[in-house]
Amino acid sequence: MWKAILPAVIALVTLGLSLVSGEAVKRESEHKQVIALAQTTESAKAKVADPVTTATTPHGSGHPVALVIGNSAYPDAGLPLAQPVNNARTLAATLKDKGFDVELGENLTKQAMEDAFESFKSKIEPGSTALIFFSGFGVQAGRQTYMLPINAHIWNEADVRRTGVSLEPLLSEIDAKGAGAKVVILDASRRNPFERRFRSVSAGLAAIQAPDDTLIMYAAAPGKVVSDSEGELSPLTDELIGQIRTSGQSAEAVFKRTRLAVSNASHREQVPWVSSSLVEDFSFTAAPGKVQQSAR
Repeated sequence: MWKAILPAVIALVTLGLSLVSGEAVKRESEHKQVIALAQTTESAKAKVADPVTTATTPHGSGHPVALVIGNSAYPDAGLPLAQPVNNARTLAATLKDKGFDVELGENLTKQAMEDAFESFKSKIEPGSTALIFFSGFGVQAGRQTYMLPINAHIWNEADVRRTGVSLEPLLSEIDAKGAGAKVVILDASRRNPFERRFRSVSAGLAAIQAPDDTLIMYAAAPGKVVSDSEGELSPLTDELIGQIRTSGQSAEAVFKRTRLAVSNASHREQVPWVSSSLVEDFSFTAAPGKVQQSAR
């Protein structure tokens, strides 16, 4: 009798073990899925809850680059300007400390300025913050601002366009290369002798037509001029450097505080002008790694 029913008993026992084993495997799989889901959730919460990571994320993926030019010696304009070269040297050193790859130029002719722009553009990578600083004489003509090289000889508006260097084409080229934030600082709103030589040139500088994601600061509002002070550095550059060296500030905050400080110190005789189309802010924070400073 037992021999007759033994195969059936064995079959039932085997089936039961299979069901138990399958249920165990199912439960283990479900358990692993729950653990994986919990780990993913915790990781997501950690990223959201970590304000330091969010705050220190750099603007763009490329390294920050800067072109800093100070033109003081204008033979056609009389005595050399006292501050532009000092402005450029001091700002270049400050930006280098903050992780910028700096191209520094002093007393550049037009050809030297164009060479400096080409070298600067060659360093720009997709996402790079690209900063341009110019201190010297600037003139507006045809509603454009022109930075003047030291060998500029200007007697009419055509001379401005021929011998000056316009920022707008340069900004377009930088933007086309995929630069992230574009920053322009023009400490060139000083009164100059060229504007008195012909009536078609307006005083001060013109507003720059810049691409999106650009932050611009002038020493004075478009159409306004300021006189040089007696200090080693101009009021704008001096205050700007002090604000950049203060850690934890966004670039827009740096420019705003610079404007307020210069305005208050001059009793509103000089009010720097700021224009921004930044789509993502960034900070002047020190970046890891070694950078090089070029001099021309």
